[in-house]
Amino acid sequence: MSAFEGFAANMRNFIYWSRLISVCVTLVGGVTVASPLLAQDHTMSNNHAPAKLVQIVQYAIQKYVDPNEARSAGYAPFLGCVTGPDFGAMGIHYVNGALLNGELHADQPQALIYEPQGNRLRLVGVEFIVDAATWLKSHNNTPPVLEGQVLQLVAAPNRFNLPTFFELHVWAFRDNPLGAFVDWNTRVSCEHQSQQ
Repeated sequence: MSAFEGFAANMRNFIYWSRLISVCVTLVGGVTVASPLLAQDHTMSNNHAPAKLVQIVQYAIQKYVDPNEARSAGYAPFLGCVTGPDFGAMGIHYVNGALLNGELHADQPQALIYEPQGNRLRLVGVEFIVDAATWLKSHNNTPPVLEGQVLQLVAAPNRFNLPTFFELHVWAFRDNPLGAFVDWNTRVSCEHQSQQ
């Protein structure tokens, strides 16, 4: 089994178990499905237009403002709400295992990122993810670049228990004072997640 196949299998297995656990929690605890916040913040705090990649993502993923639409398209929650070690957060990642295929397209992010706000979720950004070994082998050892943005290498072992991969966050629907492509966003929080 190649490193990519192992990576994809790990992600699919994790998504399967995450879905199963979510169903069990829902059945046992009477938890309702999170509904979306319909108003999205498309503006960036500075006075210039967002980067081309941000614009592409805003247009392409608008249809996933409602997390139920994301689920219908094959996205599923992965790892719960991710908070930073010192400040900021990432939110809840909804990963689409079918898009973990070693390819990158600006209009097809592998993960959608939602911020919990009570029993609702607000779409704040996306993450592009690709297995490093697969990408480097098929691209002459050149790191991935998407619309001028170089993806970051996350080496194994890592806190996600995944093989080495490349990733890039794009804060398309929530301004990040640290930058549109920085992992942690100081304006995203997991503090308002409903207790289930």
